[in-house]
Amino acid sequence: MVALNQLVLVCLAYVAGLFAVAFLAERMALRGRGGRFLQSPLIYTLSLSIYCTAWTFYGAVGYAARSGLEYVTIYLGPSLVMIGWWWLLRRLVRVGRSQRVTSIADLISSRYGKSNLLAICVTLMAVIGVTPYIALQLQSVVLSLSIFAMPEAVATGDLPGGTEQTAAFNPIRSAFWVALGLALFTVLFGTRNLNVNERHHGVVIAVAVEAVVKLAALLAVGIFVVWGLAGGLEETFARIDASPIGAWEVERSRWATLTFLSAAAFLCLPRMFQVMVVENDDERYLQIASWAFPLYLMLMSLFVVPIAVVGLDLLPPGSNPDLFVLSLPLSQGQNGLAMLSFLGGFSSATSMVIVATLALSTMVSNHIVMPVWLAFRQQGATQSGDVRNVVILARRLSILLIISLGFFYYQFSGGSAALAAIGTISFGGVAQFLPAVLGGLFWRGATRTGALCGLGVGFALWVFTMLLPSFGVGAPLSARVFEEGLLGLGLMRPTALFGVEGLDPTVHAVVWSLALNGLTLFLVSVFTFPDPIERLQGAQFVNVLEHAGQARSWTASVAGSEDLMIMAQRILGAREAQAFFRREARAQGLSGGLPEPTPAFVQGLERELAASVGAATAHAMVGQIVGGTSVSVQDLLAVADESAQMLEYSSQLEAKSRELSETAAQLRAANEKLTQLSVQKDNFLSQISHELRTPMTSIRSFSEILRDAEGLGEADKSRYASIIHAEALRLTRLLDDLIDLSVMENGQVSLHLASDSLDAMLRRAATTSLTGVSRPLTIDFPEGAEAVRVHTDLDRLVQVFINLITNAQKYCRAEAPALRILLHRGAEGLHLDFIDNGPGIGPEERTVIFEKFARLAGEVGEGAGLGLAICQEIMHRLGGAIAYLPTAKGTGFRVSLPNAALEPVPGAAPVSVAS
Repeated sequence: MVALNQLVLVCLAYVAGLFAVAFLAERMALRGRGGRFLQSPLIYTLSLSIYCTAWTFYGAVGYAARSGLEYVTIYLGPSLVMIGWWWLLRRLVRVGRSQRVTSIADLISSRYGKSNLLAICVTLMAVIGVTPYIALQLQSVVLSLSIFAMPEAVATGDLPGGTEQTAAFNPIRSAFWVALGLALFTVLFGTRNLNVNERHHGVVIAVAVEAVVKLAALLAVGIFVVWGLAGGLEETFARIDASPIGAWEVERSRWATLTFLSAAAFLCLPRMFQVMVVENDDERYLQIASWAFPLYLMLMSLFVVPIAVVGLDLLPPGSNPDLFVLSLPLSQGQNGLAMLSFLGGFSSATSMVIVATLALSTMVSNHIVMPVWLAFRQQGATQSGDVRNVVILARRLSILLIISLGFFYYQFSGGSAALAAIGTISFGGVAQFLPAVLGGLFWRGATRTGALCGLGVGFALWVFTMLLPSFGVGAPLSARVFEEGLLGLGLMRPTALFGVEGLDPTVHAVVWSLALNGLTLFLVSVFTFPDPIERLQGAQFVNVLEHAGQARSWTASVAGSEDLMIMAQRILGAREAQAFFRREARAQGLSGGLPEPTPAFVQGLERELAASVGAATAHAMVGQIVGGTSVSVQDLLAVADESAQMLEYSSQLEAKSRELSETAAQLRAANEKLTQLSVQKDNFLSQISHELRTPMTSIRSFSEILRDAEGLGEADKSRYASIIHAEALRLTRLLDDLIDLSVMENGQVSLHLASDSLDAMLRRAATTSLTGVSRPLTIDFPEGAEAVRVHTDLDRLVQVFINLITNAQKYCRAEAPALRILLHRGAEGLHLDFIDNGPGIGPEERTVIFEKFARLAGEVGEGAGLGLAICQEIMHRLGGAIAYLPTAKGTGFRVSLPNAALEPVPGAAPVSVAS
């Protein structure tokens, strides 16, 4: 028999090995080594194994011995979630990466308007809900230690239960030392890196190693039981058929409820969210995990029934079935196998506690400690100092507090309940997050008030129907409450809520709490109105598969880069903050110093801070300095109903104040213009994708014909090559337009000055525009143009003329298209009017024709709507202007050249001033 002292030494050596593995993994990550291994689908899949805690290692066998095949539900729920990853998990991971969430509290808070109140509620609920689960892990370790402390009890089955103390063993003291060791490990390797959105390589690798250990241990015990004790597969199946487990009847409602509950907990447990979403480096990992993790669960459950059946047959009556994995090898003198089995259970418990407390401590520090700390700092985020120490200290103290709560729950509950029962209680608590999560991901109408009310109702019912009854009758709920109901109300009995009797207690609690949680969320959301930020976040979450952008941008004009640098250094550290600011300055084209506090820069800074202190806290800290947000075109569309209400109120105030009336009119005009721009942008994206895809498809198709077809004649080869060449030129023209516009907008254009006759330039533009067109255009050239010489960038000016002539040729809807070019001189320079004989452009579209995305309603043909935007940029660079002529009979544009760009022609008559 293995002595208890020997077992403790083995445990210490095992923990020391985990320390070494975690330390080496962190060193490799810091040095940039082992990237493919540390960030691989295998490690990601193994990290998901923290779902398999002591409940699944020890408790699954006890579950099977007590309830038959019902234990399968704890594996079936997560397997269904992973198999259906494309529907839900992919969306969760995409949201996590786009919103830089750090926990499930951060996710729910971000979805519902960055509400820190909601984050605090979720954090407190998570801590309370996970406390029984931590107690379960401590209980499993203590039970497994007790079996080694009293070897004679293995033969008789007289093992102590719960916290019962014997002369040779003190469970409470053992649980205390186990809890302290787990807390120290988590503090050392879970809070060394402040940025929680980076992978905790040390912790994750340690969890992966423990996943292998517990799987190997359970398989080893199963193989020993089947082939060493039962006599092979046939004899094992015969034992199962003869056992009550084989004939156990499945209660459908309980089976369905437990399957759903395990699936919900798999999504909502803070530790699962940490490894599944926060620690996810690549969305594609889910593809492998979708089959690899269910395979892992299948292997973990493979020998549960044989171990339970053989344990019931061979061990004395009254033996604790939760310990069959240990007691069967010990009863046969297999000390080495028993020690391996103990290490497997120890790994199952420790990995859960480490990651769970790490996730919960992040939530506590980000959503409770940091907001409180900021509230008591008079100078807020601008006060000098380093907040990193505050955050790290808060997380370390939170880890100690959370593990202490688990220890006290174990002590006060008596520790006598079956492991599966304790696990179900914890699952029911964290499952209350599911309605808020699903509502936030799939329903834009879900509101912050609805989520708060739903969580409150569901969590209160869980506490009343599951958590408090777990302590037993009389503590804290009296026997009178169980019999007569709370406050003497018969409808408020914990096991028969609203008078519904006859349900299994677990089914009763889960159905009522989750049903009323979701119903409250729906009803309150229907009758409450979200604020704009809440609606914007809702649009971002619901449409996350179409885009992964941020929901809003900052107005940083009132902020100074120095204040932002001070705040960033306090959170990120001086070196990291300075490196971030230098990168942003270089991205803005600044050679040194601080970057300009543009909205894009402040938004990026908030994302960087959110990875350290959470999205809600980062938003609050940046808001203290910046002081406001701005709304983009997409944002205006997302809150169209709020805009309509604002316009209605403005119209009511027009009669009272002329100034307010003018302001409302300006806002309406701006809103209409931005709405048009949004529509035109969508059209532009559609058009540009079409313009790129069509020639690329032709080039690919005909090039494949030239490459693969045999026996092509020279005529066919020449024709196909001509098509490829023409489509390549078409692509080149489009890319040239885009490049020209980008270069000019960035001020990087270089002018090549030269002189030429205006008449020659106009005729060259006409020849270029009309060569090879199928629809002719008659052009009336201006008189006196040969007497004007222009000194400017001739190619750029000709490009403007070409664009205007081409537009007239393409879009003039007259039966016989014609273009008149009029020349006249004004006081400030020379004007060229290009007027066609078409119907003109409507007033509602004139305000956006020079925008880069503009394509007017009814336009047909090629083109991405860049021509007039390029013309405007060119004329701006040449010192002139281009404008629409609203008084022209047709579509008219005026090109104005400054006097500085004109040269006198010797002997030529001057151009007269036209009206």
